Amino acid sequence: MPRNSRPPVTGKHRVARRTKIAMGAIGLAIAVGALAVAVTAGRTGEASADPADPSFFIDINKVPAGNNVNAALKKKGAQGSFTVNCGTNADGAHQNPDNFIAQPGIKNGAQHLHDYVGNLTTNADSSLKSLLAGGTTCKNGDKSAYFWPVIRIDRGDKEAAQQKNQKAQQQQKGKTGDVQQDKSAQDAKDAQDQRNSQGQGGGRSGKSAQQQGDQNQNQDGQQQRRQRNQDQNNQQQGQNQQQDQNQQQDQNNQQDKQNQNKNDQNNQNQNNANQNQNQGQQQEELGGIQGANKEVGDNDGTIIEPESATLKFIGGGAQDVVAMPLGLKILYGDAKQSTNGPKNARPSWTCTGFEDRLTDLYPICPAGSKVERIHNFPNCWDGKNTDSKDHRSHIVFANQQGKCPQGFKNVPQLQVTLVYDVPQDVQQNGEYKVDAFAQEKHNPRSDHDDFANVMSKQIMGRLVNCINSGKACAE
Repeated sequence: MPRNSRPPVTGKHRVARRTKIAMGAIGLAIAVGALAVAVTAGRTGEASADPADPSFFIDINKVPAGNNVNAALKKKGAQGSFTVNCGTNADGAHQNPDNFIAQPGIKNGAQHLHDYVGNLTTNADSSLKSLLAGGTTCKNGDKSAYFWPVIRIDRGDKEAAQQKNQKAQQQQKGKTGDVQQDKSAQDAKDAQDQRNSQGQGGGRSGKSAQQQGDQNQNQDGQQQRRQRNQDQNNQQQGQNQQQDQNQQQDQNNQQDKQNQNKNDQNNQNQNNANQNQNQGQQQEELGGIQGANKEVGDNDGTIIEPESATLKFIGGGAQDVVAMPLGLKILYGDAKQSTNGPKNARPSWTCTGFEDRLTDLYPICPAGSKVERIHNFPNCWDGKNTDSKDHRSHIVFANQQGKCPQGFKNVPQLQVTLVYDVPQDVQQNGEYKVDAFAQEKHNPRSDHDDFANVMSKQIMGRLVNCINSGKACAE
């Protein structure tokens, strides 16, 4: 597949996974010096490679046919469609780890890489105004933003992990006993030193018990006299100090009043500075794109671009649809489904020729069939808002009859279909995965998609007319 020929983008806050593995042996040699800690920590020498779990893969032939709700809805209601040709981002020219819908204004906030088609300016700071001013990859001039996480192939993860484990085991071998033996010898030496010290101390005193008692009594009398003198001095000093403190307090009260406003202002300035610093540190900690493979967060491997990306608007089971408002934002799926729960996660995966079934696992396709992602977006709009606090409440899915909840209106349903030519051995070995947040561990259930409507009224008008009239339109 064609790759990005531009100079690789580097980041100073993250070391690429391959570099981490290469540096592992050096770091391990240092760590062995403190092996007593590693012995109790467990997982000593374990590699940090990040492949998808083998349980995330399934033979598409084992997925029940007829479970694609989207396919069933296509047979209901208005039968028209409107396809927008916006390309595939085949050269990776427009990719970043931002999401201006879910995490506006936060650079690298997604912590995984997105492919973009449509609007050319989409990034963390995008707004309706900036998108309207941007260019587009869509042939009909549609400036809408379409973006989804990339897929990567990583044949080297398992090999790198095995090599790192072998090096760790070789350097660790025999070290645990040596550390314990060294500690035992040191304990014995410390015990001997203590005995010698006690032996030297016994017999130093040449005084009898009576002499010692007389001396102690004289010392007690002297101590009592000194204490009485000290008490008298302390009492006089206390009186003097109290007078000084009263005078000083009056001065301080006046000074405090003068300084209060200044202190309040300084505190406000410091709070603002700390807030700005924390925001900057947050962006640095999230990390940016690293290396020729554009690795970001816990996502590594070679990006494989879709060989086709079909953006089609359909009726979604509705008898007729109304126009989407300008600026409408829609999310598909849930990038944080392990945290948020399964409510918004959707089965997205299948193989070409098997579109009658969808799975929430990575499909293993038969020869002649290709990996496919199908994303059918929510299509019932509340008629008022272009976004909501959770980015979902303003637009929801129609039911299985294509009807919307009371007060909601059917809008055109966006269906994004992505086809990938993933080699057969990569599928069989479980060596492809979707970019994701670290906590998702490349779970295919975290697959998602994002859309912001920036179509002109003219394009949206043609789109609605094609769907409601039953025409199959393409621009």
